Amino acid sequence: MEDHEKARDAFADDESYRLHCLRHSTAHVMAEAIQRVFPGTQFAIGPAIEDGFYYDVDVGHPIHEADLEKIEAEMRLIVKRNSPFVRTELSREDARSLFAAQGQAFKVELIESFTDPTVGTYDQGGFVDLCRGPHVPRTGNCKHFKLMRVSGAYWRGNSKGPQLQRVYGTVWPTRDALDQYLARLEAAKKNDHRKVGTAMGLFFFHEWAPGAAFWLPKGEVLYHTLSEAMRSMLLDEGYVAVRTPMLFDKALWETSGHWSHFQSNMFSFGRHEEGAEQEHFYGLKPMNCPSHMLIFRSSKRSYRELPLRIHDQGVLHRDELRGALGGLTRVRQFCQDDAHLFVMESQIAEEVTKLIALVERVYGALNLGFRAKLSTRPAERLGEDAVWDQAEEALEAALRANDLEFTVNAGDGAFYGPKIDFDVVDALGRRWQCATIQLDYQVPIRFDLTYVGADNTEHRPVVIHRAIFGSFERFMGILIEHFGGHFPMWLAPEQVRVLTVSEKSAPWGEAVRHALYEAGIRVEADFSADKIGAKIRDAHAARPVYMVVVGEKEQATATVNVRGRDGDVGELSLDAFVARCVAEARRPFGG
Repeated sequence: MEDHEKARDAFADDESYRLHCLRHSTAHVMAEAIQRVFPGTQFAIGPAIEDGFYYDVDVGHPIHEADLEKIEAEMRLIVKRNSPFVRTELSREDARSLFAAQGQAFKVELIESFTDPTVGTYDQGGFVDLCRGPHVPRTGNCKHFKLMRVSGAYWRGNSKGPQLQRVYGTVWPTRDALDQYLARLEAAKKNDHRKVGTAMGLFFFHEWAPGAAFWLPKGEVLYHTLSEAMRSMLLDEGYVAVRTPMLFDKALWETSGHWSHFQSNMFSFGRHEEGAEQEHFYGLKPMNCPSHMLIFRSSKRSYRELPLRIHDQGVLHRDELRGALGGLTRVRQFCQDDAHLFVMESQIAEEVTKLIALVERVYGALNLGFRAKLSTRPAERLGEDAVWDQAEEALEAALRANDLEFTVNAGDGAFYGPKIDFDVVDALGRRWQCATIQLDYQVPIRFDLTYVGADNTEHRPVVIHRAIFGSFERFMGILIEHFGGHFPMWLAPEQVRVLTVSEKSAPWGEAVRHALYEAGIRVEADFSADKIGAKIRDAHAARPVYMVVVGEKEQATATVNVRGRDGDVGELSLDAFVARCVAEARRPFGG
């Protein structure tokens, strides 16, 4: 009963715990409703997640959108019934017999994997589910809900296991909170980067290259602008840029630990080498760190070279499940603003402080808030606990020294070390994990990296893995939605579009276009015979920062009529407008 009592108290006092209880409980309400609509349903797991909940089920046939309305109707009846959530502790054998009698094979498999002698169940008025809790007091607490969608899922995430259907929903403490959340979702749909990117002509995807974007000319401008801003800033910060191979012998990945800890996410293959008796294996790199270890090891190093900061924007590949791909935010081919810092232990605090400052500088320039979290040792990891203690303490000390608020994300560190992850908060209040700072004592040992210290003996460096944007593809998907395609001047693929009222003003329109081009402004022009209203409508889809309308009047006075995103700017001299554009186009970071 302890969890139930804790949930009852928390439901009144602690907001985050209350939301977790509410969402977890509503997943159970939905499960009972699904069973009513589809008798014989097999239930897998149904956790609370950020902004909602889901349940993985097997009903024997596809669940359609129309079915969600039927399930919601049953949920409303269960909520109205207002049954208490009653916890019972059973022995593992009794729990196994209970769910075996119900024909719940997934629940039986879960129980058989447990090690505790007892198992928790919750009864909500006749519907009993396997669960450790916690829950809200009664089903009546779960009334402000909405079912969202259905997707595919695999039992226990194993693509070779049974395929299930995942029913998603959301629930909030009040009707107003639910309505506000649904309004944010509608705004997000409007700004979906796939929709906006297509309208702006930035990129597309093709079924013959799943998970790899085709960057069109304007999209390449956006990609290149962001890439060069980061590269320029890092060179100013003392980084050196490198480019490394994409394909490596599996010996590299065995040395780094990726072959045993990350191979399922790699594209790897075997081939018969000439004269060899068996296949030789290779892998496309999913990350740059092992190749940077080889760069460090390629020559004798001195403490005078440290910190050595290596930056790499090379192409990476990860074997994501096809069903998990989602526009730019989940891809198989991508680049990162990746870097590895080889440091002495005495330099860790200073370097992490500089990296936190970089995160603040970049995200501030893009009007993106962020939240930090300390991700600690996972169950499967390299190295001794004493070394992990040292690494985790170093990162926590750096966070506290910089007065940075953070939460602890237990067990979510990399297999080689703990990390500070930064969740970006966009204009719609959504959180995205982007920047990361990872402290690594393990991989330098595996590659036997050393430098000669001031005492003329060999020492082991520590490596800081870090990215500010993370994946360029994912970060640009976030930015497209954050700005709704209306990028700031320095980043906009099309900064100005020049529109002529008639053919008579085309010479002046060309002069305006040329002056802007010569000043380094990304400018397009529409000198067609279409009416000016049609030209303006076409320009809106491309989302330029400014539209410049020129007619015979502007030609006679050597001026331009300027329209900004927030309304008419008015008539300006060409020189004044060019100067304005140049000033606004300066990069806020990266020189």
